[in-house]
Amino acid sequence: MIEVRTRDFIHTKDDLYFASTNYLHPNNRIISFLRYIPNPNGDREKNGKKYSKVNSKEAFDYLKENHPDYLYFSEVANVPMMGVPIDKVDKIIRPEDRLKEIREGKDKKVTKETREKLIDLSDFFHYIAGIDYENLGISGSTCPGLQKAENSDLDFVVYGLENHRKAVNTFKKYHDQEVEVGEGESKRKIVLNPIQNEFWERLYHKRIKDDSLTKEEFCWYESRKFNRGVIRNTLFDILCTRNLDEVEGKYGDTRYEPQGIAEIECTITNSIQAMDNPAVYEITDVKLLDGVDVEITGLASFTHTYAGEVMEGERAVARGKVEKVITEGKKPWYRILVGSTRESIGEYIKLKDSPVE
Repeated sequence: MIEVRTRDFIHTKDDLYFASTNYLHPNNRIISFLRYIPNPNGDREKNGKKYSKVNSKEAFDYLKENHPDYLYFSEVANVPMMGVPIDKVDKIIRPEDRLKEIREGKDKKVTKETREKLIDLSDFFHYIAGIDYENLGISGSTCPGLQKAENSDLDFVVYGLENHRKAVNTFKKYHDQEVEVGEGESKRKIVLNPIQNEFWERLYHKRIKDDSLTKEEFCWYESRKFNRGVIRNTLFDILCTRNLDEVEGKYGDTRYEPQGIAEIECTITNSIQAMDNPAVYEITDVKLLDGVDVEITGLASFTHTYAGEVMEGERAVARGKVEKVITEGKKPWYRILVGSTRESIGEYIKLKDSPVE
């Protein structure tokens, strides 16, 4: 079986680009989401061909019409899903390999400015946070080489749960400060900044598609996460992907049965996996506010918006799809899943009391 982690990209024999959304996969396909399709009028280019980015609905509609073999019904998640059949895989594109390739100047399509920013970011997390280069990568549009020339956001990846927490805490401590990185002739000073005013409007409308969070609330939550910043007028994310020794079990060990929708109030007891995909929160003192009346003991999110949204010790509210979690040899339990679609309409995780007036 091909080893594929969350945030890896897959190029298919049909010239489609998928992003992996799972650590565990069935034997016959890689669970992933269609991100880029060939389009003569597209705004991205690679090897003389043009491509377009697609959202959730566009991705499903495109595959249904053109490549239905990428769609299937998951007996594990009990929902329709998409994924790349193994015999359709052309190439696995890994964020750690791409970052190394760009740092070494092997991709001439990457602009000098983008390469310098990625070198500075990786040097910051290596020299200041103490994270090995092999645990750093670049995902998003830069991973498959479909970034726009004009200042594309940088989806920087840190591998390992503890490494990621270290990276976020280091950025939190040293943001807006000059720090020295590099060795010998490459020694230099760099500055990473938190989100600046001109970016908030774009981020809010990119992430929030309903009235779950006001712009003021969204900005407040994002500002305290320190998993996103700015380097020389370019946005970057600090994304989390588990190391291979942190991935447990095998595909199919656990099944999920949808039960309906619910809203709960709960206390967060552990958030070490809150920046992963899915983001996982351990919870206690759960109070049902609305919806399916079962004993809910877990909370997870598949959307980046609600990763790291609440922290240990905080009282939170969450609304999403209730799933019965069934693992062989264990007692079934129930969780709320936020982000059953990428846009998460009507689903959220936030503090019980609004942090802003």
